Amino acid sequence: MAMGSIGIFDSGIGGLTVAKAIAETLPNIDFIYFGDTKHLPYGDKSAESVKNYSAGIAKFLVDKGCEAIVIACNTASAQAVEKVESVIPKNIPVYNVVDPIVDLMVQQYPDKNIGIIGTKGTIESGVYPRKIKAHNPNANVVSMATPLLASMIEEGFFNSSISRSIISEYLSEEALKNIDVLALACTHYPLIKDDVDAFYLGRVEVIDNAADTGLTTWDRD
Repeated sequence: MAMGSIGIFDSGIGGLTVAKAIAETLPNIDFIYFGDTKHLPYGDKSAESVKNYSAGIAKFLVDKGCEAIVIACNTASAQAVEKVESVIPKNIPVYNVVDPIVDLMVQQYPDKNIGIIGTKGTIESGVYPRKIKAHNPNANVVSMATPLLASMIEEGFFNSSISRSIISEYLSEEALKNIDVLALACTHYPLIKDDVDAFYLGRVEVIDNAADTGLTTWDRD
């Protein structure tokens, strides 16, 4: 794949899980990472604000010489792809972190009860149920906002008694009672995947939004 540097952005440290997946897939590619901690978290911002933040960052990354943009944030992927595409040159591809998970769910779990957890912005956008059902109208998808998790992780509270208590409260909700597979639809959440796995004790398969998908988009191009 002949390419200069890749621009990757998120609202904070979560997108580094995506950067890691890309580095493992394309070890010889340079990238520039932009963590927008000034506006963290994106999940509780208006869609218009997320679009404006994302557009500004994308233009900055292109000005720095990036030849592809990865929106390593589920909220921005759900709300700002078209805005980003509209403000950068047409020859620069824009990738998101929603579509790889949707593809994985459709291909590998067509008959399973699917759970989605993410930020308020991601869940309220309805992007995951909508895209999954566009491929599989009979899919059973439930989604639930877990608004404390991204901020908790950004502040360093993960793999601890605090994080395990909050995770347990969320995952015990009735909405997730009968799921077979759970997608961690926030790029911060891979940092708590071990705690989520420990809660389910193998009863539910947990899909890492970054590493488990391997960002399959890159494999195709």
